[in-house]
Amino acid sequence: MTSSPQPPTEPTDPNGHAGHAHAGHGPTAGHSHSHSHGPAAPVSKHLRKVIAAVLIPFATAVFVGLVVLWPGGAPGHERTGVGFDRQTQQGKVVSLAFVDCKSVNASQVPSTGDTSTPEGREAEAAQTGECKKATVEVGSGPDRGRTFVEVVQPGAPRQLEDGQEVVVAYAPDAPRDLQYSVIDVNRKFPMAVLAGIFAVSVVLVGRMRGLFALIALVVSFGVLTLFILPAILQGSNPLVVAIVGASAIMLIGLYMCHGLTARTSVAVLGTLVSLLLIGLLGSVFIDWAFLSGNTDDNTGLIHGLYPDIDMSGLLLAGVIIGSLGVLDDVTVTQTSAVWELHQADPSMGSRSLYRAAIRIGRDHIASVVNTLVLAYAGAALPLLLLFSIANSSMGSVANSELVAAEIVRTLVGSIGLVASVPVTTALAALVVSADRPGAPAAGPSAGANQGPARSGRGRRRKR
Repeated sequence: MTSSPQPPTEPTDPNGHAGHAHAGHGPTAGHSHSHSHGPAAPVSKHLRKVIAAVLIPFATAVFVGLVVLWPGGAPGHERTGVGFDRQTQQGKVVSLAFVDCKSVNASQVPSTGDTSTPEGREAEAAQTGECKKATVEVGSGPDRGRTFVEVVQPGAPRQLEDGQEVVVAYAPDAPRDLQYSVIDVNRKFPMAVLAGIFAVSVVLVGRMRGLFALIALVVSFGVLTLFILPAILQGSNPLVVAIVGASAIMLIGLYMCHGLTARTSVAVLGTLVSLLLIGLLGSVFIDWAFLSGNTDDNTGLIHGLYPDIDMSGLLLAGVIIGSLGVLDDVTVTQTSAVWELHQADPSMGSRSLYRAAIRIGRDHIASVVNTLVLAYAGAALPLLLLFSIANSSMGSVANSELVAAEIVRTLVGSIGLVASVPVTTALAALVVSADRPGAPAAGPSAGANQGPARSGRGRRRKR
């Protein structure tokens, strides 16, 4: 009984082969090797059906979840005028003059002459130093063209320059002279230039795959801003929203970047199992450690504006979404490693494939976990510096909720990453070691009795 060849689902050579073989004569007769020019050959039709039977219901459930939980926009609220909840407009510094700080009453704290403390030094500088008096023109909104004066003290962390684009806050209930104030610098242009350099670099190096990766990135941000954030603000369970949104990002991103193949499907399954583990561990330890998720001014403002939001659930949602990007990298890399090992030696069984690929995975684990920990440490560096200045012990630092939340986030995500390596490797080894109808016979004697390769077609293999 012979197996009928299946139509290829991935690009092949015009002659029907994915590589080219070289058969030698004399002392080297029987030695053959192939050079892969594309993705590995597809797995058997039966296994494709099994994978589809798992992924199609999962993708359907994700789609239904998106439809059911779709928020239709963030709910409105009255602006508080605090922090990010202020009305803002664009502005520009049209003129700049240097004046004596004392003449413009820049200091709200009378100077005592004591410069031993930061407050004393700031008060002294404001009384005796030279301040900047900037005239700022409002560039957007109903008061476009209106100007106001902004005084900048010499010790202020943000200094203004003539012609600089700025962001101004608008307080409609304040006296007319105090309605506008500069709150930040407009950084849109340099950030847009940097984003353009990034996009061009990705496309130049990655070509079509890089282009699809950029499209997937845009789609991911679309899911985040149009679904995840508004749905949480509408009062939906943050954990459920995060799982549905992260699953949608995973499906769209992986299949768009790596193609609709069995290899990608295995990576999707490995990522899904790891995400479920991260969600379970995160839920257990966030509750056990009594982490409220309300740790700073921003989360406090969110809780004040939307008291019905489950802040601990929001913390867990952040853990899941934050782990997704690194998980994709690990699962795709491990799946590709298994496929390439099998192409190099098709005679390897599932156990041999797993043992070989897990050695690659161990190196990947060491580098990725270190990367994740350092990424979180870098983001929290100012906070850690404050604890260092206060001479707090490591136990006191770790016990504070602000740091404990980051520790739980890091460790739970790292456990999920570690687990994704053996899970994905095992799935890939089982799938790729299955029969592949229509594949050329493999082994060192494959070309010994056949002479030169003819049209690149392998003989049909009996089951």
